[in-house]
Amino acid sequence: MKNNYLNLLCGFTLLGLIGCQHTNTNNSDESISAQLQQKALNSTLAYELVESLTVEVGPRLAGSEKDLVAVQWAEAKLTSLGFDKVYKEAVQVPVWHRGEAKASITAPFPQPLVITALGGSIATPNGGIEAKIIRFDSLKALEQADSAEVTGKIVFIDHETERHKTGKGYGKSVGGRSKGAVAAAKKGAVAIIIRSIGTDHDRMAHTGMMRYQDGVHKIPAAAMSNPDADLINAMLKRTDEITVKLALSSENQGFATSYNVIAEVTGTTKPEEIVLIGAHLDSWDEGTGAIDDGAGVAIVTAAAKLIQDLPIKPARSVRVVLYAAEELGLIGGKAYASTHKEELEKHYIAAESDFGAGRIYQIDFRASEQGFEQLIQTSLPMTANGVTMGSNNASGGPDVSMLPALGVPVASLRQDGSDYFDYHHTPNDTIDKIDPEALRQNVAAYAQFAYLMAQSQIELRPIVLEP
Repeated sequence: MKNNYLNLLCGFTLLGLIGCQHTNTNNSDESISAQLQQKALNSTLAYELVESLTVEVGPRLAGSEKDLVAVQWAEAKLTSLGFDKVYKEAVQVPVWHRGEAKASITAPFPQPLVITALGGSIATPNGGIEAKIIRFDSLKALEQADSAEVTGKIVFIDHETERHKTGKGYGKSVGGRSKGAVAAAKKGAVAIIIRSIGTDHDRMAHTGMMRYQDGVHKIPAAAMSNPDADLINAMLKRTDEITVKLALSSENQGFATSYNVIAEVTGTTKPEEIVLIGAHLDSWDEGTGAIDDGAGVAIVTAAAKLIQDLPIKPARSVRVVLYAAEELGLIGGKAYASTHKEELEKHYIAAESDFGAGRIYQIDFRASEQGFEQLIQTSLPMTANGVTMGSNNASGGPDVSMLPALGVPVASLRQDGSDYFDYHHTPNDTIDKIDPEALRQNVAAYAQFAYLMAQSQIELRPIVLEP
């Protein structure tokens, strides 16, 4: 393959890269890119930032009091780091209160269950709901079920999440969380409990957003820990008559104002053109939001700070966007696209860090066919940091995923997510899960990417869209 040939030709060492002739990256840009890499690998700023966020703010559910504390934290940090511009943009977000969540098997073998409410769920009636369960392997199996079998029962979706470096197992199982309550309600169920969308075997439940549908009766929705799902399966070997009691006190409380927080490194010759690197500031309320997405906040902020401190700024502006309410449905990302719709033609390329702090092993793009071939050559300095050149089918990350449809090129800096879903959306999402060395490698990759793109002379439009 061409990509592998280029990597072999130029090598993975700095000496190899300096000796390789790239048609779209001049020697000065390569030299500065290498300097940014080395500075990032020797910097502790990203770890200091994520430690500050998780210790001084902690969980920051969108719409909560801590959400606004996080906004204030971000403004203060970005200002203290000396960015050329720091500002915020208001975003309306839903307010949801988790309350308490309890469940137990009441027959035939009484035992407690470890559960958590899914984001957006309504409460159970006072006194809870007690009913027999009915198990399904997947959302699809539930959708194909006979309503007579489901009516009056608590649906149990038992879809195990596969472990993959790319995280693709999440995409296969998450539908049960997001769409399960609607599918179950259409069949007459009184509630739904899913196996947690996670790859761990800890007795912790994974939360995450679920959805209701207008015109469909709302039922309570929760997730149980993976060991508890295994327990129910063991009971089902003995009898299919299992009764569960579920009590949730969660509540939707209207709307509140949050903010996208933005910082900029102003470009020298093309300041109106933008290279966007983002992450989301909000988190779920169970852990401290370290890997999701405190790490991303730290990575893009530290990367942009390295560029801010260069003696000569790059041609284009580098914009850091810390998005609001990603967890509740990409609300900050959608608001940004709407607010900046007249400016999107000036967005050269965008990328988001929102997959923990595992090492970046590959970079993918979504650009024009001709532009992609040139991007591969321009980005080769990143191979010295262990990043291989990938495909032209990037999504860019959750909060920028709507930008390609609006004509904006994007990149995906692929992180190793082998263990990401062990901790995702659980109380176990804490800073000890971050490897400082891997975090620094991420900063180096984002700094190189942002700088090379801010200097690039490649025409990236019109981008290749998915069929």
